Amino acid sequence: MYKEYGKGNAKTIVLLHGGGLSWWNYRRAAELLQKDFHILLPVLDGHAGSERPYTSIEDNAAEIIRLIDEKLNGYADLLGGLSLGGQTALEILSQRNNICGHALIESAAVIPDPLTNALTGPAFGSSYRLISKRSFAKLQFASLHMPDTLFEDYFRDTKGIAKADMIAFMKASTAYTVKETLKDTEAQVYLYCGEKENKRIRDSMKRIHEIIEGSTMRILPGLYHGEFSMNRAEEFADTVRKILEERK
Repeated sequence: MYKEYGKGNAKTIVLLHGGGLSWWNYRRAAELLQKDFHILLPVLDGHAGSERPYTSIEDNAAEIIRLIDEKLNGYADLLGGLSLGGQTALEILSQRNNICGHALIESAAVIPDPLTNALTGPAFGSSYRLISKRSFAKLQFASLHMPDTLFEDYFRDTKGIAKADMIAFMKASTAYTVKETLKDTEAQVYLYCGEKENKRIRDSMKRIHEIIEGSTMRILPGLYHGEFSMNRAEEFADTVRKILEERK
């Protein structure tokens, strides 16, 4: 499943949402960009609306590549992703080095977290039933620093994620490391993370910056995880527009 904006425009953008979210992660940005760009917002495997269970970041990346082949003739002008979507975008760059001209990666972890990985199954096993409770969802939502306008989308689609899928993508995300082939990407890569993100995310983005020669990195003052694309959609859209106006 995917949402599509600006069909018919020549320049193409693919944006991959964060784990536990959905295509609406980028809805406002897509609305701002649709006049000039053709935008695909795929739903990641295992998320509400997806027809596939979650297996791995590698499998999901291969599925997105097939979508780009089918819908965009194998090439996107810009590929972007947040968190789990950012990890998936990095994996896409690793699997096919010439799939896009530019990549915008927001807050993707590439340093494994063994403790969280080990606790994910037991933690979700005991708390999963609470996801369908509005009061619990509001507490979780508040901790994510997302705009209030996204709560109903969040509540609806979080309830639509099967427990097995939620555990699977959380474990995949906390175990992910980049492949050696990432350094061979032909894309111009832009890395963004919030100043208030945890150390694992900040250190991960620095590591990606070191691996990809010629990449650029920006730490966004005062921002938490995911706030760039969701809370500052206008700024995010302007950034995408500027990137695509540059000559590679």
